Order: sequence, then C-alpha cells, then structure tokens
Amino acid sequence: MSGPSKNCWMFADARRNLSTVRDLLRFAVSRFDEAGLVYGHGTDNAYDEAAYLVLRSLHLPLDRLEPFLDARLLPAEVSAVIDVLEQRVRDRLPAAYLTHEAWLGDYRFYVDERVIVPRSHIAGLLDHGLTAWIAGSDSVGRALDLCTGSGCLAILLAHAFPNASVDAVDISAPALSVARRNIEDYALSERVRPIESDLFAALTERRYELIISNPPYVPGNAMRALPPEYRHEPAEALGAGEDGLEVIRRILQQAKQHLSPRGVLLVEVGGQRNAVELAYPQLEFTWLDAGAEDAAVFLLERAQLPG
Repeated sequence: MSGPSKNCWMFADARRNLSTVRDLLRFAVSRFDEAGLVYGHGTDNAYDEAAYLVLRSLHLPLDRLEPFLDARLLPAEVSAVIDVLEQRVRDRLPAAYLTHEAWLGDYRFYVDERVIVPRSHIAGLLDHGLTAWIAGSDSVGRALDLCTGSGCLAILLAHAFPNASVDAVDISAPALSVARRNIEDYALSERVRPIESDLFAALTERRYELIISNPPYVPGNAMRALPPEYRHEPAEALGAGEDGLEVIRRILQQAKQHLSPRGVLLVEVGGQRNAVELAYPQLEFTWLDAGAEDAAVFLLERAQLPG
C-alpha cells in the first residue's frame, strides 16, 4: 500500500490507537518527514511544526510542551489533532492557514489565504535597529507600510512609534480586509489606516518620517519552482516579474516625494541584495543586520534617493 491510500489508512489507524500528546507528536513528525513537507511559515523543521500544531489543536500553551507529553487524551481530542495533521499532509497547507494565526515576536496576527504568512525581518529592526537615523520613538509623526498584507508591520510600527499615525497600503482589497481585522484586534483603528492603493498612487501629497516595505520580490524562475506550501499564498504578494525587482524599482522611483526632509526608507528584499546592488550601483545602500543571510534589508535616507 502506498500514496494516498496508505496515508488514509495510517491516519485512520492513528485515531483508534494513539492516546497521548507524546503519541501524537511522534506520529506527526514521522508523517511530516515521510511526506517531505516544506517549512518556513513560522517553523523550519518537522518537530517544531508538529509541536505547534498539536499544542494549538489541544488549546494548550505553546511554550509548555513537556508537562503535557504523557497526558491521556479523550478520543475527540485525538481526532481533532489528527484532522489537522492529516490536512497539513494531504493539502500541504502552511500551518498558519490551518490555525489562522501567525506570530512576529510576541505579536499574534490573524491570517488566511487572502494574505501571505507574515515573516518579515523588518519586525526585529523597528524597536532598536533604526536609532542611528531616527532620534527616538517619539520623533515619528507619520509612518507608512507599503504592501501591508495582513497589516502586521503597520501594527508593529504603531507600537514602536507611539506618536505616529500609520498608513497601511496594499493593492489587494481582500488583504486589507484581513489587515482591518488585525488593526481592530489591537484597538489601533484611530492610528492605523488601511488604504487600497497601487503603492503611492492614492497617497497624493502625503509625506512620512518613515516608510517601510516588505514588497513582492521573488523572481520568475523561483516562482515557478515554489513548493506546494508557498503556492497557497497569493502569487501577486510574492512574485515581481522575471528579475523580482519590478515593485522595488517603483518604490525607489517614487519614495523621495513621499518622505519628509529627514525621512528614511526601509525595504526588505530577501535574497535579492546582489540584484538590487547591480541594478542601482549609484545608490549608497545601508544594509541592516536582519539576523539571517537571506534577509537583506536596505535603508536609504531621502537625500540618497533618486529624484
């Protein structure tokens, strides 16, 4: 027996014979490894993904696995966990779409398939990584998050800069519906405004002390090679032409007129650092330490941007 038939049989057998958290965790890791799942939406390995899905499905604390490992579960609880594990294997859905949540640091956000799963390295830079360019957390009065998606970075901007009014811009109306839900969950509707716009098109004369963006930047060849997990995400939020720079070019062309005199632009480009530098040899990019080799984030001051 192999393929889907084998999987159906194994999951059915698991419902009848597994009884503890430890049982379910072991079973999940085995099935995930056997299926060759791909990670990167909150975890990077089978064990962490399995632990997250088991704990979340059982409504247990995500940071306290050990005390519950040998707890015996009700048949309905086992079945609920198996349902989630089976869907992860069968449909190759990212875990975040199964649980409708994603985390950036200590912040939890609602997500579904209208938005990509939040995983921006800009999040770790907002609290302490910009002090050389921004005088203090009280000095930002207006901030902009371009390509906001779920609204996660706009919300983090509002927390990092308590005096700031934040515009959260996206071209996708469905994505902005998710952003509104997250903004309301954090009671930030008076400070964070979702705006449907193709980048700066609807922003007219607005200017900002800080503009951040985690735009689409995946090149065409990489889009065509995406594993199934990533194909569940909105393609327009990932791909940006054959070289992956279509959206970044437009941001660099238009950002200067929307920055205040001492404003700064912060853009995440993933593994595209070399491509960006080759395309713009005249620009004096500052590359910030975002904690990973493939997490390139550049900063430009207004005066450094093309006119």
